Amino acid sequence: MLQHVGRYLALQPIALPLGPDLKPIYQELGGGHGYSIALSDFQDGLSVDLSQWKSFEIDETAETLTIGPGVTISEVFDPLQEAGFQIQSGTCGCPSLIGVTLGGGAGRYQGIHGLVIDALVSIRMITAAGELIELSKDSHPDLFWAIRGAGANFGVVTSATYKLNRLVNQGNFLHADFYFSAEKSHDYFKIIESFNDNLPANLATIVLINYNSSTNSIQVGGNWVYFGPEKEGLKTLKPVFDLGPIASVISVVPYKRLLVTTGGGYDTLVCQGHMVRDLYSLNQKTYSASGWQKGFDKMAKFFDEHPGGRNSALVFEVFPNQATASVASDETAFPWRDARGYIIGHFIWDEGDTATAIAANKLGIELRDELVRTSGYDEPSVFVNYARGDEGLENIYGKEKLPRLAKLKKIWDPNNVFAYNNCPIPMDYPLSQRDEL
Repeated sequence: MLQHVGRYLALQPIALPLGPDLKPIYQELGGGHGYSIALSDFQDGLSVDLSQWKSFEIDETAETLTIGPGVTISEVFDPLQEAGFQIQSGTCGCPSLIGVTLGGGAGRYQGIHGLVIDALVSIRMITAAGELIELSKDSHPDLFWAIRGAGANFGVVTSATYKLNRLVNQGNFLHADFYFSAEKSHDYFKIIESFNDNLPANLATIVLINYNSSTNSIQVGGNWVYFGPEKEGLKTLKPVFDLGPIASVISVVPYKRLLVTTGGGYDTLVCQGHMVRDLYSLNQKTYSASGWQKGFDKMAKFFDEHPGGRNSALVFEVFPNQATASVASDETAFPWRDARGYIIGHFIWDEGDTATAIAANKLGIELRDELVRTSGYDEPSVFVNYARGDEGLENIYGKEKLPRLAKLKKIWDPNNVFAYNNCPIPMDYPLSQRDEL
């Protein structure tokens, strides 16, 4: 159970069979929202289920939040708004907030508050040697650097403390969901492309290409959020209104309803358990109408030929990055502060539907190869929390970050017991030819 706002729950370390003479392998479980293919290599290890560790404290004087690893994103909104605060978060409610943090933590507030790691003050962590330590800018600063962007490779986090932000616009934002028929897809993409050089820090959208089972056709739409006065937001979104959506929902919503309201219930779908899912993702720093249209056309063909895959979607997250980019690149291990959004091919099919599975994986690779050409990056790059695990070390962690990360991995986890998160960090970098085989 979560504590009431302002009450304190002492954090107690957990007992794990860790130590220099023990060589088990571990996988930490918080919200249970990971998709990495590296998880298939996790055999005969210990899964540390932290999902019930829901310690929760707001210090209103210090303006901080301290939580345990089982606290999910959706569980922080109500108590924070009640206390007059908000924090940047991910894009769906079911992951552990700490789990999201360890990879960087991307979301709609990137333009105003930055990444979730930019709010992180300190963490408590059990190392591979079994030692409970505190990490901050003043305590083990090298490891604190690594934790912020590559954190799942180094230990079990038992608590995290974040600096909070006061509510923007009294905690209210303009929410707008729009959906357009297929023939208006390119025009809609052109509107978003027009924001390439001037996307406001307080405006974000998630574009969703999916199948409408009511009309039996593909559609494009998604959600817009404006963190500011309603009148200003409506003026900013006038080009979208003028395009003539087939459906729209416009409302002013409190901060605590951010994820459950937006996207026509898409949060419920992505958080539904016991489903087959496969993700193919990229970072993007430019928005390309022509590139997105190619993705739309490929999804239309997939939906037509494979009805079993019609719960799938192609998602373009369009997030401003003013606050994110204002933090120096060498401040944290997170390598993609120039990203202004993310591309996700999110494929779903029924277990046992082999034909759809084969087609979905083939299309995922095609989309990734096609969309990188207009992503603004010369090489494929992917946010670690969205990584599938087959993208390659440099494309996930960044070539310039890997030498330092590898040295820290060798110091803090020499037996490689934390090695099953996406593309695990090696002990040495650059890799030898033998290591790459």
